[in-house]
Amino acid sequence: MNAQVTAGPALRLVGLQKSFGKVAVLRGVDFDVQRGEIFALLGANGAGKTTIVRILSTLTSPDAGTAEVLGHDVTDSPARVRALISLTGQFAAVDDALTARENLVLMARLRHLAQPRDVADRLLEDFTLTEAAHRKVATYSGGMRRRLDIALGLVGDPPVIFLDEPTTGLDPEARRSVWATIKALSARGTTVLLTTQYLDEAEHLADRIAILHTGRIITSGTLPELKRLLPPAQKRYVEQQPSLEDIYLAVTKSPHTDTSHEEDAS
Repeated sequence: MNAQVTAGPALRLVGLQKSFGKVAVLRGVDFDVQRGEIFALLGANGAGKTTIVRILSTLTSPDAGTAEVLGHDVTDSPARVRALISLTGQFAAVDDALTARENLVLMARLRHLAQPRDVADRLLEDFTLTEAAHRKVATYSGGMRRRLDIALGLVGDPPVIFLDEPTTGLDPEARRSVWATIKALSARGTTVLLTTQYLDEAEHLADRIAILHTGRIITSGTLPELKRLLPPAQKRYVEQQPSLEDIYLAVTKSPHTDTSHEEDAS
């Protein structure tokens, strides 16, 4: 990894704004992501999640505000930022005509890594794909394809990975498999920014959660902190704590929340 890693949070966004034509998608977004944590950005379709990821990964520029990755400004130092990150989008970017091992070896060679076959073998083992390593990716299930897609993004060991709606379209078993992969990434020290519209996914995975609504972060914190936003559970026959779904619906329907809806144009 050639880019220098500086002190401070892994990600820092301050006053981030972005419009597409007359549509204001981001209207002053602020949050930090600490190193090694899984940070879930939770919001409905059109909330602006993908636009944030595209700005952080240098694919588009903000209109105002700043965004930093490991201390490097995404606008001033895009090459340094790209050397530190990996982006896995909503659809798997793998070559169906190749085997999993061939996909990984090719990526390692493109990144000019020494011993690309060893790199591929290690990632195949890490993502439990060794037994299927010599099968064409066209024969893979959705969960296997997604695991391979994430593995491709980790060639070169980037310290920060962006996962944009990583389980969209997957069945429950495949989703659980991807969840295990994401938890393993965090356990080895990788910082994960996860965008999702699935409340259970954020609840299951995230160290901290931010709720993005109509282009603004309206609340953030750990799950216990977010639960304290609602009244204490009522004791009847059993005590039922508020779910993340309860919290999300409460804060997005608050009379103090701007309810106008802007489409995410990204």
